[in-house]
Amino acid sequence: MNRRDFYRYGTVVVGNLVGLGLAIPGVAYVLDPLLKRKSGEGAYQEVATLSELKVGVPMSVPIIEQRQDAWVNYPKEPVSSVWLVRQPPCNSKETVIALSSECPHLGCAVSLGEDGKSFFCPCHTSSFDLCGNATNKIPPRPMDGLEVTLSNDKDPKIQVKFQRFRAQSEEKIPLV
Repeated sequence: MNRRDFYRYGTVVVGNLVGLGLAIPGVAYVLDPLLKRKSGEGAYQEVATLSELKVGVPMSVPIIEQRQDAWVNYPKEPVSSVWLVRQPPCNSKETVIALSSECPHLGCAVSLGEDGKSFFCPCHTSSFDLCGNATNKIPPRPMDGLEVTLSNDKDPKIQVKFQRFRAQSEEKIPLV
């Protein structure tokens, strides 16, 4: 091998090593959001204490999460809300039920009815009882119930597993 060939092949080898050195971090940067697990997904979130709820009176509580969108980390902020009902009239075995405040019809915000004993969606007049059951034919299914756990403290803390579901569907299909 002469000196000219040595420089030619040496330049190719060094150039490839430099290119590889730049490509590895570049590929890692592009794949990073795909490889990360979403934080807080599927986790229970403490939203209130049992003493804050009055029997049979619905209470709206915010769901606060820290979100990540690709490479952007957002600070903790309200992303939705949940209706809590203590000792609902429909189910005597559960102490507290949690209902998503998103209407299963088109995803609008469900608010408390004027009587204080029902839920109402102002977008298309969907209505529900305190247990989340539809009281008219507009919504395709009842309000979406969420999993609730109570801590074993002196004043039990209410923890809700927040999840969104597909609107305009007769089945309760979780959004991923």
